[in-house]
Amino acid sequence: MTTNPRVIALAHYAGRALLENALARHGLTFQQSVTLRPAALADGPLDRDRLVADVVGSLKIDAVEAHAVVDELLAAELLAPEGATQVRITRAGRDLYETTSAETAPLTARIYAGIPEEDLAVAGRVLGLITERANRELAALPE
Repeated sequence: MTTNPRVIALAHYAGRALLENALARHGLTFQQSVTLRPAALADGPLDRDRLVADVVGSLKIDAVEAHAVVDELLAAELLAPEGATQVRITRAGRDLYETTSAETAPLTARIYAGIPEEDLAVAGRVLGLITERANRELAALPE
């Protein structure tokens, strides 16, 4: 099988469907999960605008939509404001992130099981290059 846009999309959506199923059991959306992750991995509070920029870059959504996702996480008390411009993950947010990560880890392990490390390294390099080029094309589009 040759890598092409359809193969990449099918792999993405198959994995995303598994993740969304696990997230839905906890009332979390894919967008919320992507937004919560940097807060869970941060050593402390995050600048809200920087978090929004990260989400915009990851999900290819506009800043208004990304701010709305942050607001949803604040309303759900998974994130909390920290000063005038920062947010931090709450204990409930960290617990939820850890729970969903633990639930999806075995799925990920089964999906990747038996794929040689060399193949994963090549796939990672190719997908990284495709992402870089696609991001460059997106940045060149007229606004």
